[in-house]
Amino acid sequence: MATILDTLKKGTEYLQKYQVEEARLNMEHLIAHVLKMDRMQLYLDFDRPLTEESLESLRELTKRRSRGEPLQHLLGTVEFHGLEFKSDSRALIPRPETEELADLLLTRKGFSPERVLDLGCGSGVIGLTLAAKLKPKPDLVILSDISSAALSLARENGALLAVGDSVTFVESDLFSGIHPSFDLIAANLPYIPHEDATDLSREVQRDPPLALYGGETGMEIVEKALEAAFEHLHPGGLIALEIGIGQSEALKVYAEDLGYFPVEEVKDLSGVDRFIFATKPA
Repeated sequence: MATILDTLKKGTEYLQKYQVEEARLNMEHLIAHVLKMDRMQLYLDFDRPLTEESLESLRELTKRRSRGEPLQHLLGTVEFHGLEFKSDSRALIPRPETEELADLLLTRKGFSPERVLDLGCGSGVIGLTLAAKLKPKPDLVILSDISSAALSLARENGALLAVGDSVTFVESDLFSGIHPSFDLIAANLPYIPHEDATDLSREVQRDPPLALYGGETGMEIVEKALEAAFEHLHPGGLIALEIGIGQSEALKVYAEDLGYFPVEEVKDLSGVDRFIFATKPA
């Protein structure tokens, strides 16, 4: 009977054949998922034999992964800033850069927003993480999205995290359904140019197009958000945006022309100008 180690080796070779990145790590996650155990526990149980039922489940999941179905969709969850969120095809899979954005906001010195908006929230990872971890906790956190499907996933994650009554969910095309003003607007809006669609990985192409493409230059939706957000920020309020590679200089100038000051270009851990932090003057 096949053991965990046997299955890990064969599954890794199979995924490598189909050019799945980090094939062994993917296979470890799939085995741990099927066996309902912690991934690191696998290393203590390499000689454990697998039942035919477990092997059959793994074969199906491994085939789906080899065809480009994202690991997060197969597992049904994703970890974000130490919290577990549901993840499926209704919304963009959270990326490490978005986790960095949340961390930058949580660790920003002297920053304690009372009213927060996660604009284009997708699965809700930014807004719900801020609602759960900001100290002191905000009085109001609104998560909004144009996609009713994404918003339904965000609601499920809100219930999963039990973040409380201060969090509300609003279906809205940018600010069309948003009425209050905020101390913080955080957003990972679509910023990929349409012409780059064919360059995306198989996994990214499984994300909803509505969450990916920001127009011909990729910046159109972000620019609209910057313009409209000015009237929805309290004096001294901040809008924090994740943006695409090569977009920071143009968006910084655009934000300054709208009246924001100061406007900060913030690098991610790879040294890429990945975020724009723009403040409405007090």
